[in-house]
Amino acid sequence: MPDLLIELFSEEIPARMQAKAAADLQRLVTDGLVEAGLTYAGAGAFHTPRRLALSIEGLSAESPDTREDRKGPKVGAPDKAIEGFCRRAGVDRDALQVRDTGKAQVYYAVIEHEGRKAPEIVAEVLEHTVRHFPWPKSMRWGTGSLRWVRPLHSVLCILTNDDGAEIVPMEIDGITAGNTTHGHRFTAPDAFAVTSFDDYEAKLKTACVLLRAEERADHIRQDAANLAFAAGLEVVEDQGLLAEVAGLVEWPVVLMGEIDDDFLHLPPEVLQTSMKEHQKFFSVRDKTGQITRFVTVANIAAPDGGKTILAGNQKVLAARLADAKFFWENDLRVAKAGMQDWLDGLSSVTFHAKLGSQADRVHRIAALAREIAPHVGADPDMAEEAARIAKADLRSEMVGEFPELQGVMGRYYALEAGRSPEVAEACRDHWKPMGQEDDAPTAPVSVAVALADKLDTLTGFWAIDEKPTGSKDPYALRRAALGVIRLVLGNGLRLHLDRFVDAQLLRHKVELNRADVAEDEIDTLDEILDEIADHGVFGAAFRAVVEVGGKHAGPVTKLVKDKLPDTSDDLLGFFHDRLKVHLRGEGVRHDVIDACLAMPGNDDLTLLVKRAEALSDFLRTDDGENLIQGFKRANNILSQAEEKDGVEYSFGADVKFAESEAETALFAALDAADTRITPAMGAEDFATVMGAMADLRAPIDAFFDEVQINADSPVLRRNRLNLLSRIRKTCLDVADLRRIEG
Repeated sequence: MPDLLIELFSEEIPARMQAKAAADLQRLVTDGLVEAGLTYAGAGAFHTPRRLALSIEGLSAESPDTREDRKGPKVGAPDKAIEGFCRRAGVDRDALQVRDTGKAQVYYAVIEHEGRKAPEIVAEVLEHTVRHFPWPKSMRWGTGSLRWVRPLHSVLCILTNDDGAEIVPMEIDGITAGNTTHGHRFTAPDAFAVTSFDDYEAKLKTACVLLRAEERADHIRQDAANLAFAAGLEVVEDQGLLAEVAGLVEWPVVLMGEIDDDFLHLPPEVLQTSMKEHQKFFSVRDKTGQITRFVTVANIAAPDGGKTILAGNQKVLAARLADAKFFWENDLRVAKAGMQDWLDGLSSVTFHAKLGSQADRVHRIAALAREIAPHVGADPDMAEEAARIAKADLRSEMVGEFPELQGVMGRYYALEAGRSPEVAEACRDHWKPMGQEDDAPTAPVSVAVALADKLDTLTGFWAIDEKPTGSKDPYALRRAALGVIRLVLGNGLRLHLDRFVDAQLLRHKVELNRADVAEDEIDTLDEILDEIADHGVFGAAFRAVVEVGGKHAGPVTKLVKDKLPDTSDDLLGFFHDRLKVHLRGEGVRHDVIDACLAMPGNDDLTLLVKRAEALSDFLRTDDGENLIQGFKRANNILSQAEEKDGVEYSFGADVKFAESEAETALFAALDAADTRITPAMGAEDFATVMGAMADLRAPIDAFFDEVQINADSPVLRRNRLNLLSRIRKTCLDVADLRRIEG
């Protein structure tokens, strides 16, 4: 069975597109070959800046003969219908077969396809792949119609077997496939022929091209680490930059240069970001964490050992860092003056057309952070102070040039402004966590501001009904909700989110409806906002929303009360959906989560997770699995009886009517379980709760084995149904086991 080698050789492909393009090439070609009837043993895709390559091993030499029985119209159908069927099937009418299907006689066309040789199929599939390749952006060049990400120069396409290599005959827009490729653009530009994948990879390496991206990345990583280690330094790890640089060079040559002393006083994050974004340099730091040198990767081994390359890079870098130094010094002057210019400027920065400016947002976040602070162990004054300056760096010149430094620069500027370290840390960390790999803050002030920031964003967009739909989430609201979850769970916080959500929704609703309020009501609305700021979720304004009456009942009811509960419940449901995703990743089943969500206090995420994890562990045991079956049996019998009798059996069973030992034992087991479960639930000791539940398994099993529920005596039947009601109530006090599958 032959092996197939394909290479598409072009001008430089953008690094960010290479890996996906290689995967697309493998997917499209292999899918096309399989669809055409060929099979293969294995495939691998490769990419460098100037080529996409695909190696397929064990490709079948030809596709098999096939026979298709295609069903057509009924016998007696109009001639036009029959003739159309024949045209589509490619057969004459005389060749049609008549078959009895049991209901009617139907025409069938027997279509036989002869197998095709692999070269013919490969040529067809590859041409279709190239002409319909899913580049994010593509271009045309010259006078041809072919579109490619950059001008395509040559196509290598060969089938290799025991007899040697065979060129697959094909042509794409004037480019004829061959068995030749090119090495490094400067050191080995001449064409050379290859006979197999192993020969191809070996000759490319001789021609100064490393085919495998992971090999180039490893080479860069190791050489950079060795250079830094020799100087008593270390390279700042950056996997994203490493992958990008590995896509910029075919023959990586690692060089280390120095940073001018004039720039060493800049914050390390500024140096690293400037070098990464503008020059694709790796940062090298000393033992104190200060960045003192850089690593660059050339695409050629220079005769002078890279001195000229380094000199040029250092000259360009100096110009870039001079800009950063200018921004830093200008920003320091504003920071040392108290950052008031930046804070005033937030009024002119629109957060969202319906949600006001960043200054409006800061006002809301500060109020909410103050409310949250006591619940997370933070000082309310400090939390409010941090929230009021957390967004100030958005107006700085440094963040204007490097938006990814927002928060990071806020910490430096807060310290320069004389703020406490706790406030400065909160300015840096209130954005976090930004992703799965980002750590959640743990300092109380930082946690308070981070929660307030994310809750304000979520409640704001829910208030204006701009929620995520399907795969669209332009405001990253799913990430914000997951951030709240990670902050709460990571710090073991006991927060009733619903209270804070309601308070912040009220702020948004009042602000959104100010324009519709009569002039004599504006003072009343200002009172509401003042009360929220003074008393938070427990103030009179909040109570006016959820209760009928109160001095603010008129405007609040008119503007808020009718919609706030539904909006709040919908947002809490959004948190629950994100929590399900989070817990499923930790092995907790979705039905277990649903069973716990149905319980009171489901806005306390820490309590919810403790309950779900305990129930999940319990259900993995034999006792748990069997108890669920016993509960469902009891619940089903009881539900049917209640529906039939038209009553709810919850009046309490009496042990004096027990006739068997199994019945008496179940009474005793339920009494013992209640004695253990009630205090354990109050103490949130779910391990003890589940242990008590496990002890019910044997008595319930024995009860169903030995006792007839629907006894002839109405008194016994009613008592036993009430006993089943006790089983149901005891279990449902722990979790809604009706939602457990199986």
